Amino acid sequence: MIWRLVVLGGVCVCLLAAEGKSRGGRMVTFRRTQRDESQGQVRERPRRETSGSSGTSKLSHGPAFTSCRLPLTPAEHKVLDDNTHETGFNGDDGSYVILTWVGDGTGVILVLSTISAPLDSFLEGGSSRLYRSTDYGKSFHDISHRINNTFIREEFGVSVGPGSSVILTADTAVVDNPGGIIFTSTDAGATFKFIQLPFHLAQPITYHFLNHDYLVALSIDGGLWLSLDFGAKWTKVHDGVHSFSWGAGVNLFFSCSRVDTVEADERGDLVLKRTKDLGKTFTTIHEDIYSFGYIGAFLFFSVMEDSRSPRVMYFSSDQGDTFSRALLPSASTEQFYSILDGDEDMLFMHVDNPGDTYFGTMYTSDDRGILFSKSLERHLFDGHRKSDFTNITSLRGVYLTNKLDEDGRIRSVISFNRGGMWQQLNKPENVDCTEQTKNCNLHIHGEHSRNNRIVPMLALSEPTAIGLVIAHGTVGDSLSSSQHPDVFVSSDGGYNWRGTLRGPHHYSILDSGGLIVAVEAQREGQVKTIKFSTDEGQCWKSYNFTEQPFFFAGLASEPGTKAMNVSVWGFRPEEDGQPMWVAVTIDFQSLITRECNDQDYEEWLAHSTEGEDSERNGCVLGIKETYRRLKKQSVCRNGKSFVVSKKQRPCLCTREDYLCDYGYYRHVNTSECVRQPNAANKTLEICLNGEEDELLTAGYRKVPSDKCEGGFTPQHAVQTVIRPCGVKPSPGPPARSSSPETHFDTPRERLVLILVCAGAGFIVLVAIVSALLAVKRVVYRNRTPVYRFSNLRIQDDENGMTADLESATSSNGTVCQQDSDDDLIE
Repeated sequence: MIWRLVVLGGVCVCLLAAEGKSRGGRMVTFRRTQRDESQGQVRERPRRETSGSSGTSKLSHGPAFTSCRLPLTPAEHKVLDDNTHETGFNGDDGSYVILTWVGDGTGVILVLSTISAPLDSFLEGGSSRLYRSTDYGKSFHDISHRINNTFIREEFGVSVGPGSSVILTADTAVVDNPGGIIFTSTDAGATFKFIQLPFHLAQPITYHFLNHDYLVALSIDGGLWLSLDFGAKWTKVHDGVHSFSWGAGVNLFFSCSRVDTVEADERGDLVLKRTKDLGKTFTTIHEDIYSFGYIGAFLFFSVMEDSRSPRVMYFSSDQGDTFSRALLPSASTEQFYSILDGDEDMLFMHVDNPGDTYFGTMYTSDDRGILFSKSLERHLFDGHRKSDFTNITSLRGVYLTNKLDEDGRIRSVISFNRGGMWQQLNKPENVDCTEQTKNCNLHIHGEHSRNNRIVPMLALSEPTAIGLVIAHGTVGDSLSSSQHPDVFVSSDGGYNWRGTLRGPHHYSILDSGGLIVAVEAQREGQVKTIKFSTDEGQCWKSYNFTEQPFFFAGLASEPGTKAMNVSVWGFRPEEDGQPMWVAVTIDFQSLITRECNDQDYEEWLAHSTEGEDSERNGCVLGIKETYRRLKKQSVCRNGKSFVVSKKQRPCLCTREDYLCDYGYYRHVNTSECVRQPNAANKTLEICLNGEEDELLTAGYRKVPSDKCEGGFTPQHAVQTVIRPCGVKPSPGPPARSSSPETHFDTPRERLVLILVCAGAGFIVLVAIVSALLAVKRVVYRNRTPVYRFSNLRIQDDENGMTADLESATSSNGTVCQQDSDDDLIE
């Protein structure tokens, strides 16, 4: 994701919040560019303005609300002054600053200052520098000499793996060099080892997600290389490789060409292979592959059955041992597909409507990734091919997104049971709409608004900060870009909200939710003030962290939200006209000194609402969860050792624990699953793994990961009859004839009878098989739509950020490829 902030002085600052190459969320990139530089972007469609936008008109303020402001006492001010540390990177001409946290709780930060340019450009004066901090960013030391002052490739950044492993990739000319150069460290950058590679890298080296010694790399000539000793030795395991991805365990998937070369016109003629023993043996999963990816526990790949046919999608939930074609109802060949999110239980998929409609339909899968059911209609997907779909990670089962209604307005909806039902967000408790407002609800700005530069950040939630959600939004009938976005906070996972800060801000969660910090987004001017709250945004205090304001680039804090310090990054123009990078680190641990005790926590029943029947209150996805969390009025430290504590117990099943099955949809404002008008009959036959599954459904299926017991059961339980594909069930006993018996007594008669029966049986068998094949073709032609798939992309759980698979990592920290033109899987 990129936050663009236009400031004075002819300079534009972009904060590129990049996912770590090896471990998501550990790396952020700050970019400094001149305002007159080209900022062109590739867009598939023209931009759609948010309803209510008025181009260049002045923004109005939304409904008023009040939030508590507390003054900072002189004693508090002095404590913060004594624990605020500013670092100026004098003489550093890097246009990019890449921050990477190394290890867990080590306090080590590596900062790479570099440029993004061809090799010959830095020969004219450009350089890269490497800095290291061991005290959470309070001080930095230049350690460029440890990597021989080598120029490091910006696009490869700093790769951090399990433990304290680090890899830096040098920018090496291909000509006259046998291979590239990397620097490896196993002690968080205290020392580095120089390694000459026997090949030139085409993309960053990929760690195994558990064992940092296992490395995979792709060379510029399509070679797949594997190291089992953290890069000391490399072995080529395959040629002609186009892309690869780690799976579960040591499963490694890759697509390759048939003739060991990778050309653009060979896409669709690739072979998907797997090795389960680190390159010793290989298994072919499927041929005619166009693209593939891996998310959660699902392997998915698109196939071109011939050069004239569209691509179709297959899924596997057992590491490629078996796979099946995805069945999506009400689809056409003009639509593109986007995987929004996924885990070991299910997938969320967006199916776009034909044309430039900016919306489509969201579907959820079963636990095999094969059958998809309608979850939300008119789901917004803007002209940048971006979705506002967000996983609220602070509470199980909660997802947030926006829809484009028939009146052309964008409205926010939220689901508390993994897409089973969607509803509008409640009006914030401290905000009132005018009498002219038809409907008064909170609407959240997402990726669509961020791309249009309306807000600087997306909704933020963290698994350790139970129930806490921070987001930009507007209050009214629909989302509006003609109003200033304000910051709203929810403490119960999105059920209830309150306005907390006026205007757009950058924000971060610290101390597992015990502390929130924010810096106002200044479109023009410089910053010097940070705001902080110890009660989940009910009250705020402000602190001036510097006497010399600077242009803001972004906030940086240690991943995992357990830290109590935050760094404010930016740059300050110098007298010689060269901007100087500045980092100010504020340590709140000295301000909030008391450790929390048992009296500071309370028991909180998640998903509970007042007035609901006590037996069902809090039941979501089949279980009740009671958390132990910090009281809002407690001013204390959760600390580094804080662990989320919860109790679970199962609930009785209701209709809310079920999704609508294949060919059904949930009727508006009801909980009933209704058959789609164009759906096939109740019996759905699909061929899975060489067996034919005949599924008889009552229109419901349990939500994946739902743990309810007893209670509601669909009227007719789902029945599955399994038999070999193409073989009819065994016939029953013949009916007894009432006519006199006919006897064949002589051997000649019996021989003639045997020959006649054999011949007749053969003819009947041929006829039956032919009829079955013909019927099967008709059934699949009528029931299974043909889909096109391309542009593989995955949306990350962290902040709802979307990253191209070509340059980002999948859910297990592995790199997948980007597909091509019209369609995408996100």
